[in-house]
Amino acid sequence: MKSLIVTISAICCLFFAACKQKESYIPAELTISKETLLDKIKGGWAGQTIGTAYGGPTEFVYNSGMIHDYVPIPWHDNYIKWWFDEFPGLFDDVYMDLTFVEVFDRLGLDAHVDSFAMAFANAPYPLWHANQVARYNILNGIMPPASGHWLNNPCADDIDFQIEADFAGLMAPGMPNSATEIADKIGHIMNYGNGWYGGVYVAAMYTLAFISDDIEFIVEKALETIPKKSTFYQAMSDVIRWHREFPNDWKRTWFELERKWGQDIGCPHGVFLPFNIDALINSTHVILGLLYGQGDFFKTLDVATRAGNDSDCNPATAAGILGTMLGYSNIPEKWMIPLKEVEDIDFVYTNISLNKVYRMSYQQALQMIERGGGNTQGDFVTIKCQEPVSVRFEQAFAGHYPVDRVRIRQNVTQNPKLEFEGIGFAMRGGVNCRDASYIAELEVFINGELMETAKLPAESRIRRHDLTWKYQLPKGKYTVTFNWLNPRPDANIWVNDAVIYSDAFSHLSK
Repeated sequence: MKSLIVTISAICCLFFAACKQKESYIPAELTISKETLLDKIKGGWAGQTIGTAYGGPTEFVYNSGMIHDYVPIPWHDNYIKWWFDEFPGLFDDVYMDLTFVEVFDRLGLDAHVDSFAMAFANAPYPLWHANQVARYNILNGIMPPASGHWLNNPCADDIDFQIEADFAGLMAPGMPNSATEIADKIGHIMNYGNGWYGGVYVAAMYTLAFISDDIEFIVEKALETIPKKSTFYQAMSDVIRWHREFPNDWKRTWFELERKWGQDIGCPHGVFLPFNIDALINSTHVILGLLYGQGDFFKTLDVATRAGNDSDCNPATAAGILGTMLGYSNIPEKWMIPLKEVEDIDFVYTNISLNKVYRMSYQQALQMIERGGGNTQGDFVTIKCQEPVSVRFEQAFAGHYPVDRVRIRQNVTQNPKLEFEGIGFAMRGGVNCRDASYIAELEVFINGELMETAKLPAESRIRRHDLTWKYQLPKGKYTVTFNWLNPRPDANIWVNDAVIYSDAFSHLSK
C-alpha cells in the first residue's frame, strides 16, 4: 500500500511538472481570428486608459510608501470623462504612445529613428525627467541614442520609456523580439540601461499576452528579453520569487522590494529623497499588480496603484497587459461604462481618439505579422511566434555612487559655488523670466576651466530639465562656479542643490 501511494505521488509530480513545462512553451505559430486580434489590441489600449484614470488621484502622493486599504480610491460611471475635461494631461501614458503610433502610420514600419525623435521633441505636450532631457538634447543637436544616454541624460534610468512602450507590444503580437527592435530604436531616444529595460520588458509582456492567458507565464517569459546580470532582471526575479513565497500577501513582497531595491542612484530629483521615478522599482509595482491580481481586473489595478510611487502609470501598464490578455470584450462592465463615454474624444495634444488608435494599431499589427513571416489573408491571421531573446547589457551610472546632496539655494547673481570631492555631480536649477522667448547662457566652470556653456530656455516646454551635470571625473576635489553671459533685470537663474558621486558609498567604509 505504501509503495502504491509513493507511486501515485510520483505520477502526480510528473503530471504537474509536465503541466508546468507546457505552460512555459511558446508555439511555433498561432492562428487566431482577426476579430480576436482586434479585440485584444482594443483591450490593451482600453486597459491602459482605465488604469491611468484609476490611479490618477494618487500619482506621486505616496512616495516610497504604499496606499493602505482604508484609503478610498474613487470610481464612477463618468470618471474618465471627468479627467478628460478637468485634467486631460493625466493621460500622458497614452498620448505619448500616440506620437510614435502616428509616425508609423504616416511613414511606415521602416521610419527612421530621427523621424520619431523630431516628432517627439516638437510635440506640443509638456514633458518631465528623461523625456524632457531628451527633448532638450534633440532640439540642441544631440540625437538618439546619445539623447537618452546617461552621460547626456541624468534621468536615463527613469520610468519614461516604460510608460510609452505599450504601442510596441501591441503592434507585435506574439513577437517579443520584433517588439524589442522597435524598443531599441525608440527607447533610446529618452532612456538607457534600466530605463530602457523597463520599456523592453513591458513591450514583451504585451506581445505574450496575445498568445497566453497565464499571467505568471507572461511575466516570467517576457523577462527572458532582459540580461540576467542586470539589476533590472534581478529585481523582477525577486518579485516572482517572493510572490511564490508569499502568494497571498502582496504587502510582504512590497516591503521586501522596498528594502532591497527602493534606492534611486540616478535621478537628481529622487536620490536620497522619498520621490522615486526609477524604472526598476516602478516595474516591480507593475509585476506586483499582475501577479497578485491573478487575472482579476480590479485586483490588478488596485495592487499596482496601492504600491505607490508612479501610481497612475503602473496600473495603466498592468491593466493594459491584462486587457490585452483578456480582450476588450471581457473587461468587466464597471470599467467599460466610463471608457465608452470617451472613445470618440481625441486625447489632448493629438487628433487621435481611442477608436482611431484601435484601428491604427490593428493595421500596424497586421503589417508586423506579415513582416514576421505570418499570414493575414482572410478572416484569420497566423502569427510566427518568437522565443524571447535577451537584449544587450547596458548599465547607467556604472561605478558611480551617490554620497551626498549639497544644498545651495542661491541665484547665480549671488555667485554660488559647489565644492565637493568625488567623481561627478548633477545639479538642479533653472531660469525664470517673464519673457518666454528668453534663453539664458550660463558658463559652467570646474576648477576654473570652462566645462560647458549651457543654454537655458525660459519657455517651459523646451527647458533644460536640470541645470548642469558631469560624470566620470577623475576622483578628486572640485569647485563648480558660474558666469551668466546675458543677464537681464527681469530674469534670474536659480541653483537648487546637487547630488555628489564618488567611486564607492562613503558611509559604508566608515
